[in-house]
Amino acid sequence: MSLKTTDGSLLCRTLGGNTMYSDKIAVYGTEGYIQYVLDTYSQTIIRLCYTYVRNVFDAEDIAQDVLVSLLKRGKGFENTEHEKAWLLRTAINKCKNHLRSGWISRTVKLNDADSSETDELTETQSEVLEAVLSLPEKYRTVIHLFYYDGYSIKEISQIVGKKAATVGTLLARGRKLLKEMMIGGLDEDEQVDKGL
Repeated sequence: MSLKTTDGSLLCRTLGGNTMYSDKIAVYGTEGYIQYVLDTYSQTIIRLCYTYVRNVFDAEDIAQDVLVSLLKRGKGFENTEHEKAWLLRTAINKCKNHLRSGWISRTVKLNDADSSETDELTETQSEVLEAVLSLPEKYRTVIHLFYYDGYSIKEISQIVGKKAATVGTLLARGRKLLKEMMIGGLDEDEQVDKGL
């Protein structure tokens, strides 16, 4: 399947489930570029935002704000890694600003209003998602980027602005906290070994 713009030029072509964009059309600031960004990054940005705000509707609004910031940016990127890192870093910053806003501190979450995101998950997946969402932000972000979005430690370090060793430490500590939550704390043997 091929999509064309109103002037008849090729916008994108889908082959075997992959969308390939014409270099001519997917230039920063064009309609083709916007479509490329939406197709490539929108779900990743929404999922990342959801780990912060824990509400699908707010996550979608923040993702939209990220795309508006991209349009206002006014210049392209060095490469796709720079583009991806900029989008995710912008999303993280907007989520933090959203959580700091006075409006959020004065609102009350409706019961199960955003449960449609977790309805499709199995019971075990829902438990894991809830455990990840209950982690402190510094662990939640790196675990989400590593396990849900598949970024390497090096890529995560660029996205969150921390050293790769720090990201590795955060991942290890986050995994340990998740294990304790999912298993129910330390085993009796581990408590005895640690002198507890």
